[in-house]
Amino acid sequence: MRTGIKTMMLVVAAALVAAAPAQAQRQSLADRVGALEVQVNNSQANTDLLNQLQQLRTQVQDLQGSIEQLQHENEQLQQRNRDQYLDLDGRLNRLEGGEQPAPDVQPAPAAKPAAAVEKTPTVRGDAGAVAAAGDERAAYSLAFDALKNGNYDDSARLFQGFLEQYPNGVYTPNALYWLGESYYATRNFQMAESQFRDLVARYPTHDKAAGGLLKLGLSQYGQGDARQAERTLEQVAAKFPGSDAARTAQDRLQSIRFGQ
Repeated sequence: MRTGIKTMMLVVAAALVAAAPAQAQRQSLADRVGALEVQVNNSQANTDLLNQLQQLRTQVQDLQGSIEQLQHENEQLQQRNRDQYLDLDGRLNRLEGGEQPAPDVQPAPAAKPAAAVEKTPTVRGDAGAVAAAGDERAAYSLAFDALKNGNYDDSARLFQGFLEQYPNGVYTPNALYWLGESYYATRNFQMAESQFRDLVARYPTHDKAAGGLLKLGLSQYGQGDARQAERTLEQVAAKFPGSDAARTAQDRLQSIRFGQ
């Protein structure tokens, strides 16, 4: 009996010993499968990363193309802007009768103007007033000749002297206008604004009023006050519709807004 029990125990022990390597083999196989799965997952992650990098490269190339296109369009825009300014300057020169600088925030010094044709102001009143304007005309012509020759400092000094001597003369509105132009040509926009403002306030219906209001706005723009310049230029078209000054004011308004 005892011999049979011992025999059974030996058989069970032998079976357990034989099963141990099989369990170890199964555990080892599971580890290997897990490692392979990790590698596969890593390979998929690498593939995804490569795909993302390729997409980024494509996006960068597209952006570079867009940047080059924008640069090209910007160059064309700048050229059109320069051409527009030159065209507007030409129109303003014809309006003023002489060559003047562009109304940029810091325009270049004005070149010597072409000889402007200044018509004699209309004198309304009796014959005595006309006769009294003789000496006034000589003083005015002296200052205006300096302006035509591009001697802006001299013309400013002479027009100032004229206005002190003839504060309410026949040529006073014209002198105010050209004194403002003398300052404007030398980029003294603050003094130019003062003269044009005085002209418009004192002689709102004079022949020079439209041009004076136009140059008032351009003087404000020259000082960097674009918003006030826009408001002033808008007044030119409202107060003097159909005039050359109004058309030039509209062009300058578009140019200012385009530049902003």
